[in-house]
Amino acid sequence: MGVELIRKPTVYVFAFLLQSEVGLAVDLSSQVVSVLGGDTIEILHLNQPERVRLYGIDCAEQGPAFGTRAKQAASALVFRKDVIPQTYGKDTYKRTLADVLLPDGINVNQALVKEG
Repeated sequence: MGVELIRKPTVYVFAFLLQSEVGLAVDLSSQVVSVLGGDTIEILHLNQPERVRLYGIDCAEQGPAFGTRAKQAASALVFRKDVIPQTYGKDTYKRTLADVLLPDGINVNQALVKEG
């Protein structure tokens, strides 16, 4: 029993250190307040708006073909919903790069790619 108590904290510390090395951070749940395009949303994080670029996704802008449809697809998935961003840092425009998860575990980035 004493060994179990010692091992569990060690595992948690190791997992934390591993997560820190990879650079992945899990933020608290935030509400999506705007969908700026098929690959960029705005969340309310600590009562401040924060732009989030969906990591690994590049959608057409709203003017070209399918840009509007990409924004509509993203809106249908996340607008006014709580999401959990898993952040990877910032891009050159100072937007947060993240995988965005819904509370039920759906990865929004993957869902949008799957929808095409």
